[in-house]
Amino acid sequence: MFIIQLKFSSNKAQAGQLMDGHKEWIKRGFDDGVFLVVGSLQPNLGGGIVAHNTSRAELENRVNDDPFVIENVVTAEISEITPARTDDRLKFLLPETTAS
Repeated sequence: MFIIQLKFSSNKAQAGQLMDGHKEWIKRGFDDGVFLVVGSLQPNLGGGIVAHNTSRAELENRVNDDPFVIENVVTAEISEITPARTDDRLKFLLPETTAS
């Protein structure tokens, strides 16, 4: 499981021009079954994503395809979490060896 922080950079002013492409990129993440949650970092710092069902290398490639990343509207930081325990509703996030 991964947490992605997309923090605004000095090129933040270009966000409006690239928003349609960014939203399409987010839609692809959900359509591909990789993104679980997408939202804003408060107060107006950028965005955050919870992702799973992918490798780190694949996720890095996906993040690098975001128009916001390409045009330096945001900088991306990816953190990997290996869940050890979850609420029953989130058991699908556990590695198969601990899910039982």
